[in-house]
Amino acid sequence: MAATALRVALDQGTGPSGDTDAALARLAERAHAAAASGTHLLLTPEMSMTGYALGAAETARRAEPADGPLRRAVAEIASRAGVAIVYGFPERDGERVYNTVQLVDDRGTALAAYRKSHLFGDLDRSAFTPGDTLVVQADLHGHRIGLLVCYDVEFPEAVRAHALAGSDLVAVPTALMAPNTAVATLLAPARAMENQLHLAYVNRCDTEGELDYVGLSTLVSPDGTELLRAGAGEALLVAE
Repeated sequence: MAATALRVALDQGTGPSGDTDAALARLAERAHAAAASGTHLLLTPEMSMTGYALGAAETARRAEPADGPLRRAVAEIASRAGVAIVYGFPERDGERVYNTVQLVDDRGTALAAYRKSHLFGDLDRSAFTPGDTLVVQADLHGHRIGLLVCYDVEFPEAVRAHALAGSDLVAVPTALMAPNTAVATLLAPARAMENQLHLAYVNRCDTEGELDYVGLSTLVSPDGTELLRAGAGEALLVAE
């Protein structure tokens, strides 16, 4: 039996840097708005729960295990709204800190956690350890969801590995900043088309310190068609 269509929401938004309580409140509002439109899966940007450019010391201070209090808070939001959620946070595993995205389902069950493999410049390398597992997947409503983070998508091998492993949709939470708009407008659609899979690239659209996030989130079909494309402002976009 063929899987039913998966309704996906991209939360292109702002990230209250360093304010996890505000991030959780915003996520709850977005999750209920997405659920009202029939969404099955809500995707948020890279490090959406804490902010991205916090500095290594503050990132380490805020890091917690994948099953820590933040996961429990997001799980409660997901179960109350009835929508699965992909969110980003700094994950602590012993002395190591990872740039992680985690998928919880609409009952709040953690299905998968992926640690960013390709670290971007000193901003990432000063704060994070690279993940060592390139393909992380979970099944949701009959669809196989793969997880990557931001810079990972710029390496063709990363998306190709997901295609070979059977991912139907690759979710790419990101924090793409100016002037690198071509990654969103050219490269993300190319990755979907060359690998014949759906790709969801969801970005921030605000500023954080000296970083200017460009938005331009997109959901691309296997033939390269843009099913969703955001501009530079805050948006919640939904498509099947």
